[in-house]
Amino acid sequence: MGKQLEIYRKKTHKYIPGGAHTYSRGDDQFPSNAPSILERGEGAYVYDIEGHKYLDYGMGLRAVTLGYGNERVNKAAITQISNGNGLTRASKIEVDVAEKMVDLIDGMDMIKFAKNGSSVTSSATKLARAYTGRKIIARCLQHPFFSYDDWFIGDTVMDAGIPTETKILTVNFNFNDLKSLENLINKYPSQIACVILEPSTHIEPHEGFLQGVKSLCNKEGIIFILDEMITGFRWDLKGAQKYYDVIPDLCTFGKGMANGFSVSALMGKKDIMSLGGLFHDKERVFLMSTTHGAEMSGLGALHETIDIYKELNVTDYLWDYGTRLKDGINRISESFGLIDYFYIDGIAVSPAIVTKDKNGEISMKLRTLFLQEMIKSNILMPYIAISYAHGQNEMELTFEAVCKALNVYKSALEDGVENYLIGSEVKPVFRKYN
Repeated sequence: MGKQLEIYRKKTHKYIPGGAHTYSRGDDQFPSNAPSILERGEGAYVYDIEGHKYLDYGMGLRAVTLGYGNERVNKAAITQISNGNGLTRASKIEVDVAEKMVDLIDGMDMIKFAKNGSSVTSSATKLARAYTGRKIIARCLQHPFFSYDDWFIGDTVMDAGIPTETKILTVNFNFNDLKSLENLINKYPSQIACVILEPSTHIEPHEGFLQGVKSLCNKEGIIFILDEMITGFRWDLKGAQKYYDVIPDLCTFGKGMANGFSVSALMGKKDIMSLGGLFHDKERVFLMSTTHGAEMSGLGALHETIDIYKELNVTDYLWDYGTRLKDGINRISESFGLIDYFYIDGIAVSPAIVTKDKNGEISMKLRTLFLQEMIKSNILMPYIAISYAHGQNEMELTFEAVCKALNVYKSALEDGVENYLIGSEVKPVFRKYN
């Protein structure tokens, strides 16, 4: 690490708790040789403050799907900045993009924009509680993050500062296990306001699972919420709900919908969403009220991103690149005799890196070693987030780097990872102590 990078790394921890404004950007999420401060991104690449260039598979925590600095998206955002960016009443672009999103996402009647995913997922649970008059939230245990708000964080190991009274109102069911949800419903009869889950992660839903969840919710008067923060604009432009053929009562979007600009959205059916509006005779719900929730620059970016997706068939490209990348890396691993210990798993549009030790157990140390060796080849791969800017040249660079990394990985399996790993292993975000 160069002197300037080290100075800035120390400053981040001096002035910012955790050293970043997102836990997944923190030092404990990367190998010690990772650049601690980035200055800019262009296409599929990022540059640190000392000018070093890295091929990036983090892509702004999966939020950049077209590539950094897309000219058309930037131009659309700048146009809205020139229009004032935030006006005294609702803006024209706000209404235009609301209409565009409602027309785009099947079964949704209304939309509310915000700046981050936590705001819209929490608003979804609040609406569900108001609509049903119930308190309990049932969330999928295997899905790693829904919100920074108490209803979710209180249900994790990192629950300091959350009152017990709040913690007991969130309960868990298991993905692809309809019986576990049935058991919750039986345990808390007429008490569950909503069920919230992602339609998919690196594990796809079993055939009929999402439809079964919806059927259970409909039968029991529970609001069915799909969190499309990662899957939306990646599995399909219309979301994974389109890909898996299911329509929820409420859904949330964020990453990818504006190519890195800060936009998130809560969408839903009119009878639920209208509780946050003016034209009903029921008790008013303070849904969301944010000065910058409908900031015009981000909505301009969203408007243009949708057009680009349609013109270029972006999601088809992401699926194709992901398939070829996944297959190629697994072939390399097989050639090293490592396929039982290192492989790319999961769904092609969002592949998952799997690292195992000699006993076949998942190893964070070996994962860190792999990431460390990829960085030595100037590739930043905390996970695999694909963008339209990743082309054939980037794939070949990736394969070359994987060959070098797996050569070290193989030696580490034989000689011990501690002989090759520099610094500490990456750690899970949700842990009780540092």
